[in-house]
Amino acid sequence: MSRMLKKRAIKYPRYVTSKIGKTKAVEAIATLKQYVPTTKWMTAESLKQMLVQHKMVYIKPNVGMFGNGVIRVEYAEGSGALLPYSYQLGVHLKRFKTFEDMYASIIKKTGKERYLVQKGIHLLKYKGNRFDLRIMVQQTPERKWETTGVIGRVAHPTKIVTNFHNGGTLKPVDTLLEGYLKESEKEQFLKKLHVLGTGVARAIHTKYNGVKEIGVDVALDSELHPWILEVNTSPDPFIFRRLRDKRIFAKIRRYARAYGRL
Repeated sequence: MSRMLKKRAIKYPRYVTSKIGKTKAVEAIATLKQYVPTTKWMTAESLKQMLVQHKMVYIKPNVGMFGNGVIRVEYAEGSGALLPYSYQLGVHLKRFKTFEDMYASIIKKTGKERYLVQKGIHLLKYKGNRFDLRIMVQQTPERKWETTGVIGRVAHPTKIVTNFHNGGTLKPVDTLLEGYLKESEKEQFLKKLHVLGTGVARAIHTKYNGVKEIGVDVALDSELHPWILEVNTSPDPFIFRRLRDKRIFAKIRRYARAYGRL
């Protein structure tokens, strides 16, 4: 009996650590592929090719949390800059004359860990600071997927990541979208995000049957197109405590208790 349970636990994990695995699960659904920025294993070749194509990319560890190890890499092609290549890790920015010099420096930071390279999305800003959104999606007690909350995360002025546990600030989505959408457009836009969230959850669950909840990190570009930056299968439910509407966290907690998270 214990062998059966162990085998089942391996086959149906609740927590999925591989970012590339979760990305491929979402990309496999045709209707969701348009929301996934190009993501590849990082090599010298893939990083250089994507820098030439996109000018700005993010590299991140395949396994990691809270935005730790995420690096923003840029190439100022045709700008006449003496040091056209640059990357930022944490609050430290470094510039380089050649790609080879920059890549050698990056490899010293990443070590033997496997990293991904992802097309960079220029995030919308709130009071001059970049922000993205976290969509919380959970299985209901009836085992249906439901988007239970959406919250904004504003990056610290000196950092490239928005994570609350890495210096980010939590804000209601309404507040962040004030300068970008009319009041009458917000409700429809939020519905779109709710539908996107449940679609991503079903895609992840198709490949990883044990998953009960996800947090979808979504960037919005200048045209308000949502981009799925990452899917977290162990999202922090307590960030939603900070919203004024206490019913949101109450539902999140109730569902989480039903499947044994809290």
